[in-house]
Amino acid sequence: MAKPRLTHPNGVSAQRQRIYRRRRTVVLTALVLVLALIFFCVYSLGRGVGAISDVINHDDIAAISRKAVPSVVKTHKSGVADCTASDVKLELAAGSQAVSVGGSMAFTMTIRYEGSGSCLIDASNDSRVLTITSGKDTVWRSNVCTVDSVMLLMSRGDKRVDTLNWDTNRTGDQCVEDASLPKVGAGTYSAQLSLRGIDATSEKVPFLVQ
Repeated sequence: MAKPRLTHPNGVSAQRQRIYRRRRTVVLTALVLVLALIFFCVYSLGRGVGAISDVINHDDIAAISRKAVPSVVKTHKSGVADCTASDVKLELAAGSQAVSVGGSMAFTMTIRYEGSGSCLIDASNDSRVLTITSGKDTVWRSNVCTVDSVMLLMSRGDKRVDTLNWDTNRTGDQCVEDASLPKVGAGTYSAQLSLRGIDATSEKVPFLVQ
């Protein structure tokens, strides 16, 4: 005798109901996975756009910061001109009229501004050059060794005064320690101050090494 088949009141068997439930479970699971994947893609895309926006904003802020703090070069390019020979007067004075062989002579160097506006000038030993000669022989120069620039904004009434010691020695073409430079002999010498790149010089100052 055949076993009776259980049916749902609507006419669907219990076995077919289980099949339908499994199918619905599979479909719902797949739908959840698809929705999760879509959410993950949207979230990742949002993070990527946010990161790009942060980089752009950072670059904009950095650019603004760089513009807000101009360097000396930018300031120079913005309209402040270099000083010319007509803007400055160079003055030089020796500490004494004579120095002993192997001794040291102090020179006072003055850059006096006589222009009407403002201008830039390099007051370093590499630009403001003290030169000592004996006849036609150049004995010593202050710019043999390069140094950092000393940029000054000069206006009417300004002056820059510096003191430089000469140890009665002779410079060459190379930058070396003063202790290794040869000493000069007795004789008549003169010193003069000049500005590199500008046709401005001081009066020559004669003195003796004896």
